[in-house]
Amino acid sequence: AGGWKVIKVLWSSEWDSLLRRDFDGVLKKRMEEVCDGEYQKYVVSPGSYMRSHFFGKYPELTKLVEGMSDEELCNLKRGGHDQAKVYAAYSEAVQETDAPTVILAKTIKGFGLGEAGAASNTTHQQKQLDEKELRAFRDRFEIPVTDRQIADTPFYRPSKESPEIQYLLEKREQLGGLVPARTVRKSKDLTCSHSHFEDFYSGSDGNPVSTTSAFVHLLGKLLQDNDVGNRIVPIIPDEARTFGLDALFSKVGIYSPEGQLYEPVDSEHLLYYREEKDGQILEEGITEAGAMASFIAAGTSYATHAEPVIPFYLFYSMFGFQRVGDLIWAALDSRVKGFLLGATAGRTTLNGEGLQHQDGHSHAIASTFPGIKAYDPAFAYETSTIVEAGLKEICASGDENILYYLTLYNEQYPMPERPDGVREGIIKGMYLLSECQEMTCKGHILASGPIIQEALRAQQRLAEDFQVGASVWSVTSFSELRKDALAKERYNLFHPGDDPKKSYLERSLEGTSGVFIAATDYVRLVPDQIARWIPGSLYSLGTDGFGRSDTRKALRRFFEIDAESIVLAFLSELRATEGMDSDTLQEAFYKLEMDPAKRYPEAI
Repeated sequence: AGGWKVIKVLWSSEWDSLLRRDFDGVLKKRMEEVCDGEYQKYVVSPGSYMRSHFFGKYPELTKLVEGMSDEELCNLKRGGHDQAKVYAAYSEAVQETDAPTVILAKTIKGFGLGEAGAASNTTHQQKQLDEKELRAFRDRFEIPVTDRQIADTPFYRPSKESPEIQYLLEKREQLGGLVPARTVRKSKDLTCSHSHFEDFYSGSDGNPVSTTSAFVHLLGKLLQDNDVGNRIVPIIPDEARTFGLDALFSKVGIYSPEGQLYEPVDSEHLLYYREEKDGQILEEGITEAGAMASFIAAGTSYATHAEPVIPFYLFYSMFGFQRVGDLIWAALDSRVKGFLLGATAGRTTLNGEGLQHQDGHSHAIASTFPGIKAYDPAFAYETSTIVEAGLKEICASGDENILYYLTLYNEQYPMPERPDGVREGIIKGMYLLSECQEMTCKGHILASGPIIQEALRAQQRLAEDFQVGASVWSVTSFSELRKDALAKERYNLFHPGDDPKKSYLERSLEGTSGVFIAATDYVRLVPDQIARWIPGSLYSLGTDGFGRSDTRKALRRFFEIDAESIVLAFLSELRATEGMDSDTLQEAFYKLEMDPAKRYPEAI
């Protein structure tokens, strides 16, 4: 299929003479009509059973094997257990130069174990065989161990001069030694101009912009960079126009080994679907698994070919860690380097698409993957700062995982200028965005992504309607804050004689007091990651529950992460810590238009 060469290794050499005498094709017909479950049964049954049930169905087959003993029938193996045929298949495969080749080998689970487990789907953890089973195993593989020795389950190793050991040593020498090792050939260090990123520090002059469009604009600049531009691999699984990547079609084209073979339906448009033999965008169609395969190939090129390339894989955030999590894990296990971009993210920000698309948990899943640096930037300057930091790591580092996950959003709002001195906080995971003004600070609101806008609005309402001061912190990565805090905690555990180290989170909040409210477009588990390092306590708001189709405003009220819900939680925590009277809190319900009888969102 698809131009591949397929080599099937289905039947062992013992079947060859029978197939040569199958003049009427009855044996082939019988082979194809027997289901896998029956083949499993034949493996664990005596030859007499196979004679009556497999060959006994047709008179021609009964006659075909009348000269074979039951023992010979038992030895009719599957092709994947015939060393000669497997070797022949590999030999043919490696000589094929015109097409990719796949070998389909038919095997039996537990081959060689006999009654101890062949074809019986026994437990994976089976550790012992009884003496009868050991003897059967010995006989099956002709291991030179006597009946007297077998009860002690001796370890048998052929002598160093034996042809088997000599063969293994020769092949291991060809592979670089006895112990498998991952050898990374030194590749050139790359650099990238800082000016590409500075363009996003000045804000959007009051014009509404989404972080997705800001990122695509940044990607377009990086593709023009003299050093890294031709090493960037944009990967998309069908959603090019959703993410605004169609703007790149005319600049770098879509890779197609045979070029443009048809006239695109949008050929009269400026941003038409342009395919080129030297195109740079990998537009994979509706196949996240295929896109991840390309991502892994590109992200490991620095090791396999000593040619670093930098993959940027953009996808609906719901279709990343939830849908292809195993492949992301495989990418990390392969020590891949690159960027995963979960676009159109957020359980309330991607409004109107309900259960299928509204991601409220990718950051929770990402936090379980070792090596992932997961960020939820709110502004264009945060996105730009994070991408620059990631590129510097990828371009100048050695043999380690560098995999960044950024969530991007389609909600548009004015992008502010980057404040002075926040670069470290953006990379470390948090910085003070807006201090409370003209009144005593009673607490802090920690927010990420578009919910920063709700936090700033809550700060304003607290001040104007309730004369309560609050500071707003932009949290770009709850998981990076947590990892740093855990690392410092462990250092202190193992170095009791040293001065205790403090995490970036603890240093940032040192000297602060009051209530702490966290609000994100993700489940509460995401901000809860840092709760134990917060002075006092942390009250988290999040989007636990199923996605729903509605407006952003209605969705944020439903999940209780809008400004009014943040204000209510803030006041409620003040009541618990400072004894705010219940009348003031009751009045807040009416001012904020909150319904005390509203059902718990996760229960709906």
